[in-house]
Amino acid sequence: MDLFVGLDVSVNTTSICIMDDAGKLVKEAKVESEPSSISELLGKVDGHYRRVGLEAGPLSQWLLSGLAAAGFPVTCVETRHMKAALSAQINKTDRNDARGIAQMMRVGLFRPVHVKTERSQEIRLLLTARKFLQAKMIDAENNLRGLLRNFGMKVGTVTRAQFENRVMELLEARPHFVLAVTPLLEVRRVLRAQYQILHKAMQRLAADDPVCRQLMTAPGVGPLIALTFRTGVDEAARFRRSRSVPAHFGLTPARYQSGEIDRGRGISKCGDASVRWALVEAAGAIMRRNTRSSPLRVWGMAVAKRRGSLRALVAVARRLAIILHRMWSDNTEYCWQAQTA
Repeated sequence: MDLFVGLDVSVNTTSICIMDDAGKLVKEAKVESEPSSISELLGKVDGHYRRVGLEAGPLSQWLLSGLAAAGFPVTCVETRHMKAALSAQINKTDRNDARGIAQMMRVGLFRPVHVKTERSQEIRLLLTARKFLQAKMIDAENNLRGLLRNFGMKVGTVTRAQFENRVMELLEARPHFVLAVTPLLEVRRVLRAQYQILHKAMQRLAADDPVCRQLMTAPGVGPLIALTFRTGVDEAARFRRSRSVPAHFGLTPARYQSGEIDRGRGISKCGDASVRWALVEAAGAIMRRNTRSSPLRVWGMAVAKRRGSLRALVAVARRLAIILHRMWSDNTEYCWQAQTA
């Protein structure tokens, strides 16, 4: 008897629905969100498991690895696609969601998603922690600027290294403010020190990774852009065609068409937002900085003259994604000289 399983995962518990190939319920239960607990329950049911499905989420990578190691044919499905399929239910409960996922696995109406390797997850952890500290450091600086501006004390344009000295200069006129401002400066000092540790670790990681070294030969691509693109793509073989990469990260136009209505909606903005941000940042560096000329920059400037700078920026980001994936797939560096086809 072939069996199909739907897992509705939450932080503490997971609702499980086991269904046979005729759509008959075999077993329903709720266990702890642990690979061992789920594997133990599935092992008590006799039958051949064809598909085990769970939605993509914070615990999906961990649960998928554990269930796969236990020998179950587990698949991670796209959240938006499964949400649309389950939206027809009148009552939304964990039990009904597990039933719906099992039904989708039985009839094959699901869209699998790629689960990133553990190496890419580790790199993403470093990048996320660095971004968090950077954001909090900027928040601390802006908070200090706002508090002092209320009393006419303007910090002005200074570097991060000069920021603290500039604030202390302003406090000389109002020494009684030191009690309130000094703790904020101390918090900023700690955040900056820890941010620099993670920033240097990121640079070392990119320098030691052969794929990132290869990607950094392209214009506008530094350690942060290279690592972000590497973790977003994860494996170059995921995409059969390099032209599919921009669409995967939401850089291609979206369209709404119904009857006589047919209009564009800008880029789709689907997929990993951090990769999309990285590609646009790299495109901005290519277009705006007065650096070494490249065929990509020449092409982008020509697009800007015809369509405007904003559209040219997205177009360059889209083409850069194609180039980076092709470099990775072919194991080649960026060609700075235009070549005839």
